[in-house]
Amino acid sequence: MSHEARFASLKLELPPAPKAIGLYKPVLECGGLLYLSGHGPLHTDGSFTCGRLGDDLDVAAAQAAARQTGLAVLASLREYCGSLDKVARLVKTFGLVQTAGDCKDQPAVINGFSELMRDVFGEEQGIAARSAVGAASLPGGWVVEIETIFELV
Repeated sequence: MSHEARFASLKLELPPAPKAIGLYKPVLECGGLLYLSGHGPLHTDGSFTCGRLGDDLDVAAAQAAARQTGLAVLASLREYCGSLDKVARLVKTFGLVQTAGDCKDQPAVINGFSELMRDVFGEEQGIAARSAVGAASLPGGWVVEIETIFELV
């Protein structure tokens, strides 16, 4: 099954592809790889999920925000490539979670993103090398920010 067909079968709705909010490129192609700058949990109405894991949000809510961040990443991929079928695989995920105190649930939160990538790109192409770390603050107060590297077909 193609990535686009798998995406369609999941009946997901993408937000608009996010625009740069500083001096950077949201997507940069180099040597057959796509480097995606940090994306946040952007919703279709243009709002973001904000807050701090352990203070404002529990693990389930932060996981949902990580999944929403995945939809923003897919929107950028589709806008840049024209089709998700031009993606060979997800290579690397770097996930940041705005956390309170000594919270250690960052890997569980970023699973929300990783599970979506697996569902869209499949077991072999959708599961990547990954880091999940805590941050004292993130842009705009986002609960999650995720950077990715994808390989092109």
